Amino acid sequence: MQVESRAFEPARLLLARRRRGLKRSQLAVLAGLKPRTLAAYELSEREPSDDALARLQNALGFPREFFFRGAIPQLREDGVAFRALSKMTAPQREKALAAGELASELLEWAKSRFDLPAPNVPDLRLEKDPETAALALRAAWGMGDRPIPNLIKLLEAHGVRVFSLVEHDRALDGFSFWRAGEPFIFLNTLKSAERCRFDAAHELGHLVLHRHGGGVGPNAEREAMEFASSFLMPSSSVRSHVTGPVSITELLQVKQWWGVSLAALVKRLHDVKIINNWVYRETFMQLQGLGYRDNEPNGIVREHSLIWPQIFDEMRKEGSTRADVARLLGWPVEELQSLVFQLVISGLSGGNATAPQNSNSDARSALSILH
Repeated sequence: MQVESRAFEPARLLLARRRRGLKRSQLAVLAGLKPRTLAAYELSEREPSDDALARLQNALGFPREFFFRGAIPQLREDGVAFRALSKMTAPQREKALAAGELASELLEWAKSRFDLPAPNVPDLRLEKDPETAALALRAAWGMGDRPIPNLIKLLEAHGVRVFSLVEHDRALDGFSFWRAGEPFIFLNTLKSAERCRFDAAHELGHLVLHRHGGGVGPNAEREAMEFASSFLMPSSSVRSHVTGPVSITELLQVKQWWGVSLAALVKRLHDVKIINNWVYRETFMQLQGLGYRDNEPNGIVREHSLIWPQIFDEMRKEGSTRADVARLLGWPVEELQSLVFQLVISGLSGGNATAPQNSNSDARSALSILH
């Protein structure tokens, strides 16, 4: 973890600006500074005065301490798999990348205090197709073809570092990357619970199929999508539970078995040739007419990290709060909360949400304090 420095760190100013999704000219206006002056700060040509730094703190919402810590290496955009890269603006991409950089700092802090599950995510790029890769990963993780009760719990148990995003941005579903041997997944928790779960499987696909590059572009997205569908709904399991066309009412029950959306389920039934093209199109038209494409009933319980609540429980036993951890990192507490699912936990199990079927619990992910 980076320690506090006595000198102003220009890279931290750039990081904070990127995290807020601001162009340099926009931050200059908010802080009441000239763009050229701000550029000089970011390029290490001069240091801001106390007054200028206070203006920047207020405009960016980061405490003073944040700007006096060591630099965090920037993520390379070509090493990150974004779901909808072509739809994202440059500030949107930079905002997401900055979240990834902050998360890597948080992870370093956590690893210095706790023994986290070691990464166990194989490289499956040589498998013949995404479905074969999905089955290979299920075999490696000893899963058979049963439904996955809690996907985020499964990922964390195998050392995937899962973080949340609270982004009011339809272009950002999620993203993933490898860094220093660590697999990272980020999920936009403002999406539906079903969509968030499928996004997690999609990003897992990128991690196992595109670890050494190639995670950008339509082909990579198609491969990750096929992987996600096959991983969540293995064809053998699908065929044993659905043998032919079913009604919308029946689909609403069946979707609970795998914990997916109606749209994902119908597409999978078509992919494994349980329903033909005509039934596939007709079913989607029915879903559209009922308004189920955007807001479907029988929602599932929203998944969230189990690792981070355990970490903060341990910290609380030592007398430290999340706000204390944020201060240690030099972050605003809201930034910490947004990355560890704390801004959405209060709404996890309302309404008629149901957990995916066959939900026999695995043991909680291993976590122990390092002494």
